[in-house]
Amino acid sequence: MKDFLQKVNSYIKEAFGAGKYLYDGLSVTFDHLRRRPVTVQYPYEKLIPSERYRGRIHYEFDKCIACEVCVRVCPINLPVVDWVMNKETKKKELRNYSIDFGVCIFCGNCVEYCPTNCLSMTEEYELATFDRHNLNFDNVALGRLPTNVTTDPSVKPLRELAYLPKGVMDPHEVSSSDARVGKLPEEVYDWMKPKTNEMSDPAVKLNK
Repeated sequence: MKDFLQKVNSYIKEAFGAGKYLYDGLSVTFDHLRRRPVTVQYPYEKLIPSERYRGRIHYEFDKCIACEVCVRVCPINLPVVDWVMNKETKKKELRNYSIDFGVCIFCGNCVEYCPTNCLSMTEEYELATFDRHNLNFDNVALGRLPTNVTTDPSVKPLRELAYLPKGVMDPHEVSSSDARVGKLPEEVYDWMKPKTNEMSDPAVKLNK
């Protein structure tokens, strides 16, 4: 009898859990039903990518030391580092560096583990070409400055949902002076800095 009651109790909990998940999913669906569609007139209008968007990788040739850490941490061993050993200085001399964006999964591991910070993710996402070989960027193409939606005079930048003020769904109705819902990462850092200094101050600790 005890085992039967435990099975019934477990069944009731699973049923309530399934009902809760179903309610959460339908609430999101019905929330989107009351919103009107928003059309972005691309390429004359473009959305501003988020702060941590992982777009085309930018590479700085002068900072690279040919350590090949990016190759080891890459899930598909994608970056090609061409270097030779200088017998006089007994150091590596970098010849060429290339990344094939037709194969890259934009995971950001190479940027995260680069010891000299010569790699960085940009907000550039327009990499479409008619020939896949054109997606193999050498160190010259990787060193090109990335495009920026907000500085392009021929494009009207539109805010994404994370940038919009609270309750606003259409980016066309928002002016550049309106505040967004959350804070930028640098704003959050400045907001937390006084609290961090207060916690590390021994005088404050003694007073407490």
